Amino acid sequence: MTTTTSATNNHHLSPAFPGRAPWGTANKLRAWQQAAMDRYIQAQPRDFLAVATPGAGKTTFALTLASWMLHHHVVQQVTVVAPTEHLKKQWAEAAARLGIKLDPEYSAGPLGREYHGVAITYAGVGVRPMLHRNRIEQRKTLVILDEIHHAGDSKSWGEACLEAFEPATRRLALTGTPFRSDTNPIPFVTYEEGNDGIRRSSADYTYGYGNALGDGVVRPVIFLSYSGNMRWRTKAGDEIAARLGEPMTKDAVSQAWRTALDPRGEWMPNVLRAADQRLSEVRKSIPDAGALVIASDQEQARAYAKLIREITGEGATLVLSDDSGASQRIDDFSHSQDRWMVAVRMVSEGVDVPRLAVGVYATTISTPLFFAQAVGRFVRSRKRGETASVFLPTVPMLLGFANEMEVERDHVLDKPKKDGEEDPYAESEKEMEEANKEQDEDTGEQEQFSFEALESEAVFDRVLYDGAEFGMQAHAGSEEEQDYLGIPGLLEPDQVQMLLQKRQARQIAHSKKRPDAEADLLELPAERRPVVTHKELLELRKQLNTLVGAYVHQSGKPHGVIHTELRRVCGGPPSAEATAGQLGERIKKVREWATRMK
Repeated sequence: MTTTTSATNNHHLSPAFPGRAPWGTANKLRAWQQAAMDRYIQAQPRDFLAVATPGAGKTTFALTLASWMLHHHVVQQVTVVAPTEHLKKQWAEAAARLGIKLDPEYSAGPLGREYHGVAITYAGVGVRPMLHRNRIEQRKTLVILDEIHHAGDSKSWGEACLEAFEPATRRLALTGTPFRSDTNPIPFVTYEEGNDGIRRSSADYTYGYGNALGDGVVRPVIFLSYSGNMRWRTKAGDEIAARLGEPMTKDAVSQAWRTALDPRGEWMPNVLRAADQRLSEVRKSIPDAGALVIASDQEQARAYAKLIREITGEGATLVLSDDSGASQRIDDFSHSQDRWMVAVRMVSEGVDVPRLAVGVYATTISTPLFFAQAVGRFVRSRKRGETASVFLPTVPMLLGFANEMEVERDHVLDKPKKDGEEDPYAESEKEMEEANKEQDEDTGEQEQFSFEALESEAVFDRVLYDGAEFGMQAHAGSEEEQDYLGIPGLLEPDQVQMLLQKRQARQIAHSKKRPDAEADLLELPAERRPVVTHKELLELRKQLNTLVGAYVHQSGKPHGVIHTELRRVCGGPPSAEATAGQLGERIKKVREWATRMK
């Protein structure tokens, strides 16, 4: 499948648009965009939902379709609804390149005669739905709903969209990420009931990350995960020490994670230093490559920008809120050769800075929607072979998201509830609201006094790529860490896999030559060190005990004898102190024994 350049170079329509047909340029579309266009034109539906992975080119597809509809007089005007002020302007600029003039500053009254439509935000529709309904009732309108999951952000937004756009001639809904985990129906989305009686969203065209990666439309993403020892003081005054990535309670994971992200510790400076080294390597093959830190709040964003200046000697572009000044800073960074940008939340979705190739996920937001949108900032491919690198703390939930990059999900309206079963994608309303905030104003809800970060260190933990994990733990700044940071910036997806396997083999060989006394880190490959939650570890112990119990009846040996034999063969401490990897190996071994006896 061939790829093309972005929308910028796809179309050059005459100023007399729509006098000249844009259809002749359709062969310049990417294959998925062409296929989605063909499907739409053949069916001519009133509502069409296109689900395409971030970076695949949803904007180009939607505007090309809008151009076709205007030219063929299917509609007379276009309304684009975007999540943020910045994206609203970005849509207007992209449309202008195709000869479609959208007013991004429209607020009320008649639209200027030079415009083909408007670009507005969901929040703007929420404030004045009838204003937009009146415009739509006067002329045949195509409404493009960008990242339509935002129409479910609040009941009022969803109701306003229904009220405003119900009379529209055509509606094109776009999204690039897993749908919301709540069960609020999204306006203009079709839900179909499955054999299990559960209603799920039904997309008219889907183009997932796996397909886009195979087509060279998006970059392969290498996740570099860092653990390390954390120490913090609780509200009760107790000092807690834990290693990031080890099984612990949900509260302890949260506090260890926040300790790692504290700019006063050693974890963030070491990870930023590693990310900057990775950026230097990537820039050898992608000279204008940029890096982005996604921060939790304004205070930390400023502190990270200061750390970057200390580490690199260069300032970082700081984006603190979704205002016109921030928009300009993003644009300036996008067109510059500058190395670093630090932002709070708002850059996570839809903001198009194609040269971003290195990311640091320095926020405690843990929704799959936000994570996918954040990673989506780095995957837009400009030429074949570019890779993206994202640095993460070793937190079970984040590693789970990283390993599921290719999973396609629908919006589920009816959630089956089972006793004691947790849905890993069931974010609370509060967390979802936090993840989708357009502004990053300080809310004062950071539980400033619930704990105090005391100290942190960073340890290179593993590399995650295409659902597989590579690498043994290594100290920050070590030769082993440098080996992974030095992976070339231009590689085909299969070359990435091969190179990571070679790096790991070299690291294992080097480790075997070292005396055991020198090993102060857990020297096992990542695949034998699964990162699990406290709950998952308990489940592994329970599973092992159940299998041993069954084997007791099969073999006639006592429980204690079997457990001792498992420890002798597989190594490691008693089950109560064993790691997830050690428990996994014992489970595998006892199953092997049971099979032999059958």
